[in-house]
Amino acid sequence: MIDLLAKFDGLVAERQMVLDAGMRDPVGVVMSEVLSPTEAIIQGRKTILMGTYNYMGMTFDPDVIAAGEAALRDFGAGTTGSRVLNGTYATHKDCEAALCEFYGTKYAMVFSTGYQANLGIVSTLAGRGDYVILDADSHASIYDGCSMGNADVVRFRHNSVEDLEKRLRRLPADAGKLVVLEGVYSMLGDIAPLAEMVRVAKAAGAMVLVDEAHAMGFFGEHGRGVTEAAGLEDQVDFIVGTFSKSVGTVGGFCVSNHPKFEALRLVCRPYVFTAALPPTVMASSAASIRKLMHNADKRAALWAATRGMHEGLRARGFTLGTETAESAIIAVMMPDQVTTVRMWQALLERGVYVNFARPPATPMGTYLLRCSLCAAHTAEQVATILAAFEAAAAEVGLQLS
Repeated sequence: MIDLLAKFDGLVAERQMVLDAGMRDPVGVVMSEVLSPTEAIIQGRKTILMGTYNYMGMTFDPDVIAAGEAALRDFGAGTTGSRVLNGTYATHKDCEAALCEFYGTKYAMVFSTGYQANLGIVSTLAGRGDYVILDADSHASIYDGCSMGNADVVRFRHNSVEDLEKRLRRLPADAGKLVVLEGVYSMLGDIAPLAEMVRVAKAAGAMVLVDEAHAMGFFGEHGRGVTEAAGLEDQVDFIVGTFSKSVGTVGGFCVSNHPKFEALRLVCRPYVFTAALPPTVMASSAASIRKLMHNADKRAALWAATRGMHEGLRARGFTLGTETAESAIIAVMMPDQVTTVRMWQALLERGVYVNFARPPATPMGTYLLRCSLCAAHTAEQVATILAAFEAAAAEVGLQLS
């Protein structure tokens, strides 16, 4: 018998090496109790959360919780069907209406996860004979959408307008082309030069999709993302996002003004063949989305915490993924995997939880600790986190600049 898991032996050995060295497994940390958007109990210790993507702190919002509780009573625990069968409840339509209100679009489609939104939309829009032109650092869900749709994939260098333009020029003028961009890239927290990229894409006759998963809520006047901040809402054809970040629930979506958009409900396989989200999730999401439209104070608090964290880490000599605070994601660069795990563990033991990131989630040979700020993080918490980073670096012998 051929062991179909043998292909992962290298990964298994690598993980075992970390455990044998007396270090904790950084995958699958258990939160036994969640106290607030910024604190939880992990291994019996109160811990500051710095790796949850809970950007706007909506998980404990009273109105969001109340909407979910009411839907649970009124509609029950689940839908037991896909959206095209028995799975569309009033809460699903209301959530899609909330998205249209938020983004100022005519159409919206809700998926069960953000991953499925990219998988479904990219694979349905671009098929055999078409081209998907994407940033080399695109999220796995975008790459998987390309594979599922059988489109020809053309990668360009990360955030390089020149390389995007060069590769577009090489494609047949009469071919279907979809340029896929992300407002904020999740590993380093850098933002895309959207204005220049959209200009180049449109000049080449391509449609444009922007994933705003990590930008929704705090970029732009209304929190619609980098697309809004760059003044491109009338030029971008599709915006994809998720509820599991700023909205504080779970699910994914696509919004658009394309007049044929509703046809996607009939042909998008990850939408047609997936059970619809529970009504309680939809009601909570709709309540959160509508509150995000009027959350300028929270956006200001998030940027203040982000800049304080970024400046504090740089002042202490840490190497970061971006020169300035471009988004609420801060990547603290590490020299190798063992040092990264040791730093991660040292921080956790000091009551600070961050994300351990390694290939293939990061570019080859890149290891980092990813911090994501929340609008509810206080100045005192940021100071505590900075002190923990400094002490952890001293403990593991990390060389600071």
